[in-house]
Amino acid sequence: WRFVKQIFGLLVVGVFIAVTGGWELFVWLAQMPAFILPAPSQIASQLVSMAQQVLFWRDFSVTMHEVLLGYAVGIVLALVLGVAIALLPLLELSLMPYIVAFQTIPSVALAPLFLQWFGYGVLSKVVMAGLIAFFPILVNVIAGLQASGRDEIQMARAFGATRRQILLKIRLPNALPYVFAGMELGVVFALVGAIVAEFVGAKAGLGNRILQYNEQFNIAGMFAVLIVLAAAGMAMHRAVAWLRRRTLFWIDGHDAEH
Repeated sequence: WRFVKQIFGLLVVGVFIAVTGGWELFVWLAQMPAFILPAPSQIASQLVSMAQQVLFWRDFSVTMHEVLLGYAVGIVLALVLGVAIALLPLLELSLMPYIVAFQTIPSVALAPLFLQWFGYGVLSKVVMAGLIAFFPILVNVIAGLQASGRDEIQMARAFGATRRQILLKIRLPNALPYVFAGMELGVVFALVGAIVAEFVGAKAGLGNRILQYNEQFNIAGMFAVLIVLAAAGMAMHRAVAWLRRRTLFWIDGHDAEH
């Protein structure tokens, strides 16, 4: 397995070198203007320049604050509502169609409404990030709670277990892998939601910075911000995956043995 991981790492590095090298060569041979397609070297230079700017780190911290706060709100709402829906079938029948219909609305269409209701500050971005992260977590919470074996629940009831004990001792432990799967998706969606809200209207943040670079025809700067966003999203996703491995160590250990 360690050898496979080393090969995978070499493949990732090789693809990166091939893509960036080919990109650099294409821009140089085609004499492509920087305002259309900048070379990777120009994007790297822009990244170094941004990292030395205090305003960039302010924008980065604003966006991360919106994402993490919205993500936390989405987790809490999804857990509370997911448990209620899983335990009350009538609630599932009455609410799920509306929840699904709400999630089919494009986030770009919701952002102007949130700006009108919650203003151009942080709150509207937190609400957007939380709502977009909420749905995948909710679906996985419900699926996990409903995936508990009927035999286990019936046996627990036969021994006199209460609904609360069944929830805490059987349903929730069995649902944890599903919950973490939803959380890994939700943290990425929260980042998307915050950036979409910043595109529509913001005073600071990385989304606002992308719009500024677009107005300045600084395409290298836009690529640089996109790279930062991709790196932040990957880091948060890996952080949730690390937390899953630490929490569900017995499951990962069992999978590793097989």
